[in-house]
Amino acid sequence: MRVGVNGAAGRMGRSVCAAVAADPQLVLAAGVAPRGFGEEIEGITISEHLHAFAVAACDVVVDFTVAAAARDALPWLEMNGIHAVVGTTGFTAKDFELFASTFGGTDGPNCVIAPNFAISAVLMMRFAEMASPWFNTAEIVEFHHDRKVDAPSGTAVTTAERMAAARDTDFDLDPTTSSVQTGARGGVGPRGIRVHGVRMRGMVAHQEVILGATGQTLTIRQDSYDRESFIPGVVLACKRIADVPGLTRSLDSFLF
Repeated sequence: MRVGVNGAAGRMGRSVCAAVAADPQLVLAAGVAPRGFGEEIEGITISEHLHAFAVAACDVVVDFTVAAAARDALPWLEMNGIHAVVGTTGFTAKDFELFASTFGGTDGPNCVIAPNFAISAVLMMRFAEMASPWFNTAEIVEFHHDRKVDAPSGTAVTTAERMAAARDTDFDLDPTTSSVQTGARGGVGPRGIRVHGVRMRGMVAHQEVILGATGQTLTIRQDSYDRESFIPGVVLACKRIADVPGLTRSLDSFLF
C-alpha cells in the first residue's frame, strides 16, 4: 500500500510517517501540511496541496489534521479514489452524514474515522458496551493533555453512544437537585450518561467508564501514556482499509 499523510508535520503526523516508512508492507509516498511546506520528513518532501497524494499514486491517506481541513480533504480523497484513515476529531453529526454519503459506494474507496486508534481504547469501548445493560448508573470521565481544545473527547462521545445503544432503557436519574458550581456534574450524554472532561498538563489520553448497581461497581480504564500507542491501530487500518467497505466509525471491524 502506498500511504500519504495529511498533517504530516504535526506531532501525530510525524509519528505516522515514521511508522509507515519503517513497515515493510507499506510505502510512505507523500505528505501534506501547509505549515511544513518544503520540509523533508522520512525521505519525502512535504507539499501544501492535496494534489500531491494523486501525483504520488497513494492508495490510502492518513488524516491527522483539524475538522475544518478534513472536511475538505475527505471528499477530495473519495473523488480521487483514495481510501481514508482518519484520526481527526471534532466532527458534527452533519459531518458524519456527509461522509457516509460520500463514501457510500460499493465500488469506491473506503473510510474509517476512529475516535481513538489505541487498541486498548477500542477494547475499552467494547467492554463498556457489553457491560452497559447490566448496571443502573454509569458515568464517563475522560482525561487529556492541556492542549486539547474540544470537550468531551471523541472517544468519550463514542463510548456513551455505544453504551446507550446497547440497552433499552435510560440509566437511573441523576439525584442532584442543586449544584454549588455550574457544570459540577458534567455533561449529559445519551441515556442519561454523565460525561466529564479533565484537561491536565502531563497527561496524554485516558478514560474511565464507571458503572454501578446495588452493592457493586465496575470501572473500566484505559491509558495512553504516549502518542505511539495510536500507531499500531493506524498501521493496521492502512493495511486493511480496502477490505472494510464504506464509512466505518471505529476499529472494531478491523479487530473482530
